[in-house]
Amino acid sequence: MGLIIRLVELLVLLASLAGVLYGGWRALAAARSHGLGFGAALAEPAAEEPAAARQSSEVTWQAITRAVKAHDHTDTRWLEYELDVAKLLDFPLMTDMRNPLTERFHRAKLRADLLRPARAEDLVGDPAAAREYIDAVTDYVTAFDAAETEARRRRRSDFSTTEQQRIARAQSMLRVATDRSATPQERERGYQLAQRELDGLIVLPERVRAELERGISGELDG
Repeated sequence: MGLIIRLVELLVLLASLAGVLYGGWRALAAARSHGLGFGAALAEPAAEEPAAARQSSEVTWQAITRAVKAHDHTDTRWLEYELDVAKLLDFPLMTDMRNPLTERFHRAKLRADLLRPARAEDLVGDPAAAREYIDAVTDYVTAFDAAETEARRRRRSDFSTTEQQRIARAQSMLRVATDRSATPQERERGYQLAQRELDGLIVLPERVRAELERGISGELDG
């Protein structure tokens, strides 16, 4: 009789243990299906990826905006030469494409301008394009600094005494061409004489010529 009782107790114990194991198995399965427990541990790197991606995007965005500002700043520095013809003639090397530093600067500017996005945001999702643009701006800024430093160092020293005198006369004539108190005829005559003096020495940038010609025609007087 005692043996039977012990067998019954053993069967009850085994049944209880089976219930516990079955419940544990179901709980673990549910946890895995909801991304908890061991599943959550495996999913942790995936949860970290969006944060890392966001951080990477922020770093890229900062680099892009810095490049755009550097691009604009260097354009402004170059614009001072384009709009101030007297300054340009003081440092004629800035437009002398025979000089390697000048040629490199203008080539770097063209590349940076071509790669510049319509909106800075457009480059955030394209790391390769962003890197290409940032590198292009870096080359542009570096090339401009080198060209300007050399132009300021040499000024007009590459020209003979006679050529320097011609440049000085051209500057004088261009002052007349940009003088709003002068008549249109005086302006035009001054511009023509300046071009004659500079012929074969210095080529004025297209923007400079356009501004001068607009002024002579009276478009800038309003």
